Amino acid sequence: MTSHTPVFCTIVPPHLLDRLAQAEDPRFFEPAQRTLEIDGAQRTRRRVTAARGIAPLAAPAGALSDTPLRTMYDAGHGTTLPGVKVRDEGGPASADATVNRAYDGLGATFDLYLKAFGHHSIDGNGMPLNASVHYDEKYDNAFWDGEQMVFGDGDGELFLDFTIPVDVIGHELSHGFTQHSANLEYYGQSGALNESVSDVFGSLVKQHALGQTAEQADWLIGEGLLGPAIDRGVALRSMKEPGTAYDDDVLGKDPQPSTMDGYIHTSRDNGGVHLNSGIPNHAFYLLATDLGGNAWDRAGKIWYGVMTGGELASDADFAAFARATAATARTLYGEGKEVQAVLKAWATVGVPTS
Repeated sequence: MTSHTPVFCTIVPPHLLDRLAQAEDPRFFEPAQRTLEIDGAQRTRRRVTAARGIAPLAAPAGALSDTPLRTMYDAGHGTTLPGVKVRDEGGPASADATVNRAYDGLGATFDLYLKAFGHHSIDGNGMPLNASVHYDEKYDNAFWDGEQMVFGDGDGELFLDFTIPVDVIGHELSHGFTQHSANLEYYGQSGALNESVSDVFGSLVKQHALGQTAEQADWLIGEGLLGPAIDRGVALRSMKEPGTAYDDDVLGKDPQPSTMDGYIHTSRDNGGVHLNSGIPNHAFYLLATDLGGNAWDRAGKIWYGVMTGGELASDADFAAFARATAATARTLYGEGKEVQAVLKAWATVGVPTS
């Protein structure tokens, strides 16, 4: 597969940080404003990197290994990456729980892609997985920069340590998967699909690691991340019920739509990529729970097949992606219940498949 330099992708969407940056309480607006400034600088860095054509991290030479190649770094609350190396693949656990959680989350993501799909690392070619923890002071985000994972510690009030939810790790690493597969453009509906694919595979990482069926899973993205200042919130997003992850005086109300009736037309957030992703997210949830069992077995294989099949355009909209999932389901399973479940899921969220 051809690799591409991606745009800068974060787990906490700009619209949420924008709201927090307008809060009156300095406990809330100071870390939010600082996080927005850092994220803006990182986006500029990614554009410069893309313009220069700098290649992403190369995969190791030789036969592909069925074990990951992880290297952990400590940024020491600074912004210079990667920082000081603190743990190598196979090395002893660190005294720092954040390091160990990140290391384990990288491993859980590698395991899902390999064991469920036969995919070696996020690029399919054994790409090393590197991560830096303790990035900046009270940094309220985690991101994939095209080469490595970066985790903030959170501010302790709004957000806790970003290594806590394994689906956050899986989500961000899955931007690397998209980078090396369908390379979906990060704007409008293709950008919302880019975000949704990361939510889908991030949730599958969590379900796979916990041994959960589709019925047992909570389908939340970032459960356990919200801090003590949030009274009415459980996560950043819900795939089961988009728009219900939080309804809080500080965070506001979760704005994600679950169907095309609520589609949000906006120029902010790259055309609402973190908002409208709720629609394909909900379609995947409906498919996975309709089919039952482990979500990675059939629903996941359909999404994986679309992303790696080489036929999905980088500017695909929801309808093109939906048609591709139906075609892939037919290829994998024939004209059986899987295809009917795919068609029903997309019809429920209002996306045409023909």
